[in-house]
Amino acid sequence: MAKALADNGNPSAVHAAGRRARARVETARAQVADLVGADPTAIIFSSGGTESNAQAIHSALAAGCERLIVGATEHPCVAEAATASGAQVEVLPVDANGVVDLAWLAEALAHPGRAVVAIHHANNESGVIQPIAEAAALVRAAGGWLHVDAIQSVGKIPVTMRALGADSLTLSAHKLGGPQGVGALVLKDGVSAVRILHGAGQERGLRAGTENVPGITGFGVAADCAARDLDAAGAHVVWRDAAEAKVKAAGATIIGGAVERLPNTLFMAVEGWDSPQQLITLDLVGVMVSAGSACSSGKVKPSKAISAMGLHHLATGGVRVSGGWGTTEADWTRFADAWVAAWDKHKARLQERVKEVA
Repeated sequence: MAKALADNGNPSAVHAAGRRARARVETARAQVADLVGADPTAIIFSSGGTESNAQAIHSALAAGCERLIVGATEHPCVAEAATASGAQVEVLPVDANGVVDLAWLAEALAHPGRAVVAIHHANNESGVIQPIAEAAALVRAAGGWLHVDAIQSVGKIPVTMRALGADSLTLSAHKLGGPQGVGALVLKDGVSAVRILHGAGQERGLRAGTENVPGITGFGVAADCAARDLDAAGAHVVWRDAAEAKVKAAGATIIGGAVERLPNTLFMAVEGWDSPQQLITLDLVGVMVSAGSACSSGKVKPSKAISAMGLHHLATGGVRVSGGWGTTEADWTRFADAWVAAWDKHKARLQERVKEVA
């Protein structure tokens, strides 16, 4: 990326610096395509997953889809893009483990109107992996379009366009260890996209704007590293499970723990201890985790995933713990020990308050 920044060529230019920039972009395109088993011509670089998800939905509607069926636990950038499209939106429910209801989907697809179905490969909160291949068979039989947000899963588990059976798929570089602000839309052979940014003819006329050469370069290298290190990513499951056993024994509920999840993700909740409080408490001892939902204007928003599973009493207490390429077994152990100690102190404070009131 530093070399690309120093060179500073425009990949649309025909001079030497422009040709070097173009070579960097096309090398990265091949690297990203290899990661997901796609043809390089199927890759459209973008500013990130949000833009690519929006482009996929617009493309499906432009291709003749009349209805949108969106998973109940989809990322907001998919759910809100669907709503903003103006098309009819139906919510695909999930079961108590966060897995989409395929029987409901089959029945919905039997209704009139060609549908675009949006299901993420793995949930961004729980890491629960969806039965994409089975959903793809249903969508294909109904003549619909299946869009898969694979941002959370790529680089953690093997992901290929052929195995999933998706018509379109989205990626984001920063989830692979690459830079922020760059992503990609991947299209199945024979599937076309429409542009949502207008201007010059970059990305085969499908995404206007000068390409982010340093970001795209970093995306390509990250894709190579992710493919190389898939086995290392899988090793997290043992460390995650050991940490999970500790927090579960202390009283945490594991969200989606009964089904297949990403190996690096633990989503947990407790009643009576809001997620922002947990995050701050852990951060003060040097442990950085994420809330299952965002905190806005001092108000705790319930976790979308937990609520969709029907666990409303836990929806404000969700914490997502995820390991990355540099996370070690010791990090997982430290998290579990820190959380258990903090939870014990929190319960003790609650008991003291009860005594004071009494």
